[in-house]
Amino acid sequence: MYVYDQVDRNLVNERVAQYRDQVRRFLAGDLSEDEFRPLRLQNGLYMQRYAHMLRVAIPYGLLSATQLRMLASIARRYDRGYGHFTTRQNIQYNWPRLEDSPDILADLASVEMHAIQTSGNCVRNITSDEFAGVAPDEVLDPRPLAEILRQWSTFHPEFAFLPRKFKIAVNGAEEDRAATAFHDIGLYLRRGPDGEVGMRVLVGGGMGRTPVIGPVIRDFLPWQHMNTYVEAILRVYNRYGRRDNLYKARIKILVKALGAEEFACQVEEEWVLTRDGPDTLTDQELARVSAYFAPPDYAARPADDAEFNRHASENAGFARWVGRAINAHRIPGYRAVVLSLKKTGVPPGDATAEQMDLVADWSERFGFGEVRVSHEQNLILPDVRANDLFTLWEEARHAGLATPNLGLLTDIIACPGGDFCSLANAKSIPIAEAIQRRFDDLDFLHDIGELNINISGCMNSCGHHHAGHIGILGVDKDGEEWYQVSVGGADGSQAGRGRSAIGKVIGPSFKADDMPDVISRLVDIYLEQREADERFIDTVARLGVAPFKSGVYGSPLRASTENREGAENREGAAADV
Repeated sequence: MYVYDQVDRNLVNERVAQYRDQVRRFLAGDLSEDEFRPLRLQNGLYMQRYAHMLRVAIPYGLLSATQLRMLASIARRYDRGYGHFTTRQNIQYNWPRLEDSPDILADLASVEMHAIQTSGNCVRNITSDEFAGVAPDEVLDPRPLAEILRQWSTFHPEFAFLPRKFKIAVNGAEEDRAATAFHDIGLYLRRGPDGEVGMRVLVGGGMGRTPVIGPVIRDFLPWQHMNTYVEAILRVYNRYGRRDNLYKARIKILVKALGAEEFACQVEEEWVLTRDGPDTLTDQELARVSAYFAPPDYAARPADDAEFNRHASENAGFARWVGRAINAHRIPGYRAVVLSLKKTGVPPGDATAEQMDLVADWSERFGFGEVRVSHEQNLILPDVRANDLFTLWEEARHAGLATPNLGLLTDIIACPGGDFCSLANAKSIPIAEAIQRRFDDLDFLHDIGELNINISGCMNSCGHHHAGHIGILGVDKDGEEWYQVSVGGADGSQAGRGRSAIGKVIGPSFKADDMPDVISRLVDIYLEQREADERFIDTVARLGVAPFKSGVYGSPLRASTENREGAENREGAAADV
């Protein structure tokens, strides 16, 4: 992984010193709240519903064991013993004291981390595939180019005050595991007909109150031009993006207004000014950064491990976990393991300090000291030896990190919602928990099959509800919390057969207490209508929204008595596992 040089260290340490003095002056009354607000936001510190929230960047979702231990230490020393991993591969602390925030940033700097540009109208954390570098379907490792973009965009003076926040994702695999089409800029790495490296460029995707699948504005951009082309896009946006209306300020609105073809023309015209200029990337620069992401020293191992096979054949619980949590690895004898942060009763994406310490330990014992964060809010150990999987499973299930629900209905993506966020119209966490408890039956869960539920507490869509097979959006009605439901969303991954789609709203919103029944109705309709092994998202694609809408709204909401009693009867067998 990338390691700071002296320039990086000086930059981050200077920022900590600046911020420490800003906090001192604010607490002394030398800075007003209005003067201090942009300064703390530039360092990732928000004021939420009850306390400050600190958002820490995890570039392209990659952490070292040392960094994860520091995140655990911060949770323990300065917060309430846990952190929340987000859909942007960041971590958020919900209860830090303002007075402690400079010390937290200093602690982060000591392990080469920071909270710079996790807020504000600038280029935010660059996101990518959590299996980068180990996925068998990878065309190119996206991390070196993502790191180059991170360095290029950090403190870029021209793009510090864009019309709105700006999000970039880089994907280098055949499967899109970065929800790339829902970003302001999405870069798909690929090879040209002669093996040359380049990228397909999408611009103007996003969620929020105007969800858009980003259109392609360039089918193949040679990698050497990545920085200058992204700069041209940002310059067009910076010049013409709306600043008069917060809700019309994202680049997707500009692209829609101009049309993708016209927007692309303007980018090309702007690019003429910088193309082949000093910011053109060189082989030497790519080699320099790529060296940080060189493969670890993998041992030669058999592709088929007898010990692993024996445990999988003798232990049903282990076999079930293997079926959901283990991913193929490009090196024989190794696997990438997803640790679920979606145990029923725990807010999706939350991990305690003790769990983070354990994961850091496992990353060193069973791998090479690396951990990944996914936009689905789970943690990944990318390099686990196959013969260590059973031991890892035993320890992970005791730590509450081995729920075999990945890709299933209870693997819910959710923002912190109204429990913390001052922007939220409604709570997300209790809705997620109520749904998880209704479906806390592994046999039934596995029978339902792959089904993604995404929950956002407001239109800002931090829970990616537009991309959920079932999306839930918290809305405000005369001061009361209600929930709007959509079906058919997809994030570009294989969970949606590679499609990116925006879910369709099925009708009027529901009260919080109705939500488990609503989900039960949708699942019942799917189970009645599915053909053979057809998945939920494919049934929706085949039938459309109408049968789901009539099934939910056709009669007063009441949970299926049979399903509810079945779930209650099976509850004793639904332990983690």
